[in-house]
Amino acid sequence: MIVVQHFLKWIATARASERAAAAAALARAYVEHELAFEDRCAAEAALTLLLDDASPKVRGALAEALSMSRRAPLQVVVALAADQPEVAGPVLARSPLLGDGELIDRVATGEEAVHRLVAMRPQVSMALSAAIAEVAGPRACAALLANSGAEIASLSFRRMIERHGGDAGLREALIGHPGLPSDCRHALLVRVGETLCETPLVRALMGRARAERLTREACARASLTLIDNTALDEQAALAEHLRLRGDLTVGFVVRAVAHGKVDFFGAVLVALTGQAPGRVRALLSGGRDTPLAALMRAAGLPDGAHAPLIRALKIWREVANGGRVAGVQEVSWAMLRTLEAAPDQAGPAPECAEIAALLKSVHLEALRDNARGAALAIAAA
Repeated sequence: MIVVQHFLKWIATARASERAAAAAALARAYVEHELAFEDRCAAEAALTLLLDDASPKVRGALAEALSMSRRAPLQVVVALAADQPEVAGPVLARSPLLGDGELIDRVATGEEAVHRLVAMRPQVSMALSAAIAEVAGPRACAALLANSGAEIASLSFRRMIERHGGDAGLREALIGHPGLPSDCRHALLVRVGETLCETPLVRALMGRARAERLTREACARASLTLIDNTALDEQAALAEHLRLRGDLTVGFVVRAVAHGKVDFFGAVLVALTGQAPGRVRALLSGGRDTPLAALMRAAGLPDGAHAPLIRALKIWREVANGGRVAGVQEVSWAMLRTLEAAPDQAGPAPECAEIAALLKSVHLEALRDNARGAALAIAAA
């Protein structure tokens, strides 16, 4: 009690550096030692008074000394958390006394430096992550994504993409996050494509129309790779995401089946028809042509797409059962022949012309990829 009295008189004339050192010593004594009740009350009063010190060095020393203790005075810690970022930093980043309520308030009213400090806390709850995703800039969101102690909801991933999907650093952090949902990965692919399409260099070299077409094709091919990297139990969510975005086109479905994404095709049919997954899987794995065509019709796929899709499914069944060796090149060729669209055939019906053009493109892509792979194998031999 007497020591604190002397301390309070002394700080009135001491220099800022001396006050900072004394404040840190008093704070450490408060949290590290068992003080008598009266001494503890007096020390707490002195610590509270130091919040009004004009020097940020003094308040910063106080924040550093109290930042990791559960025994620190709550009112002092909360007040320090609301101070300028240079002072508030230690308690925002580490204090176990700050709950979600105080931290969310600081995120809502604080600047970018505050957002980053909160994002790097050892434990970040889902609610706090949501607040950061909703208001923070790309650097703070990237810090949150790099924090292994942060719980991040799917909605928060989506909000970061919606708000900052054009930021290259954040896109890299999002793609590298193991918890990123498949629909968010697709949304990132789309944002990358849109960003590239809008660059002046691409526009100047290709023109707007060609750049947009090439971007759509590149996104479609990237989406096929995304399907491969999506767990089976998440493919229904990816299919629903594509449907809601309007990206689940007939062309994309035909391309996916040509590439052997049969499980994804099943998820698409379930999403579009509402039929039981078990029944859809059974039809895809062994169903006859008529019920398969009825299922596709219920999904809204045009009649002209039924025959090539059924032909592809039969080939992929044989491949899965070990009765045949085939890949995208062979399957796309068989689908083209089903439409009478091969070079030696009469040509597709008018309503199938667009699907035939797509399948020809898929076939040529497969030819190029296979030739490129063969050349690399020869070179490596």
